[in-house]
Amino acid sequence: MKTGTTIITLDNGYHLWTNTQGSGTIHLLCLHGGPGGNHEYWEDTAAQLKAQGLDVQVHMYDQLGSLYSDQPDYSDPANRDQFLTYEYFLDEVEEVRQKLGIDQFYLIGQSWGGLLVQEYAVKYGEHLKGAIISSMVDEIDEYVEHVNQVREETLPAEEVAFMKECERTNNYDNERYQKNVQILNEGFVDRKQPSKLYHLMDLGGTATYNAFQGDNEFVITGKLKDWHFRDQLPKIKVPTLLTFGEHETMPLATARTMADIIPHARLVTTPDGGHHHMVDNPDVYYRHLADFIRDVENDHF
Repeated sequence: MKTGTTIITLDNGYHLWTNTQGSGTIHLLCLHGGPGGNHEYWEDTAAQLKAQGLDVQVHMYDQLGSLYSDQPDYSDPANRDQFLTYEYFLDEVEEVRQKLGIDQFYLIGQSWGGLLVQEYAVKYGEHLKGAIISSMVDEIDEYVEHVNQVREETLPAEEVAFMKECERTNNYDNERYQKNVQILNEGFVDRKQPSKLYHLMDLGGTATYNAFQGDNEFVITGKLKDWHFRDQLPKIKVPTLLTFGEHETMPLATARTMADIIPHARLVTTPDGGHHHMVDNPDVYYRHLADFIRDVENDHF
């Protein structure tokens, strides 16, 4: 399979940007977070795994509504109803797999992408060798409880109260509010500063993010507030790696519960890592990932 960028045309007529890096017979398909995020933190994944002694063909893509892929007009209710659903993004993963021509592959997803990994492993698990859930829980209520605790432990009480008032009045653009969000981001999302994931301009994906998450990582006002998947975890039959940062938005207690419920699961954590721990501490993150893939390939998992 050729490396570099390929634009694929979906059956619905929209186009997705995809990119393949690396070599070898092992295939890893990467799902970004958000939703509405993008592929960028996966750009060096093939090189990072190569440094760990593992040759892997790494495939990444921007989901519909994100960065280099087509961005539908979500002011049109018909587009919102058709595309801003869990079902659409799950089936998009399967269509991308088919159009890339890969099978018996590893699927990794960060945050929202980790939600899709869980769903894909249940619905399309026959195509997987292994699943990697990076910084995503199965029960959103436990996430909400944790991020509220994180906020209260990190910020002065008056700032927490101010943020809650802004959220009550939908005043998310408030400069003081956004400064507090940035403090939390630097403590629990992008701990390695300055973050190479920040952009000079908004490059799209906000509409998708707002529909599912809300304004930021520390408040959920969209469809994700109804995410509950715990009763489905026993249906994940493939070897599964759960990887979390030690200082992040997702609760490690929930990760441990998931590791107990998924039949063939391993939980690892990344020291000094936040939500984007593949960027914060890549040496440890990719060592864990390489060890997992190597163990599955050698039937030692």
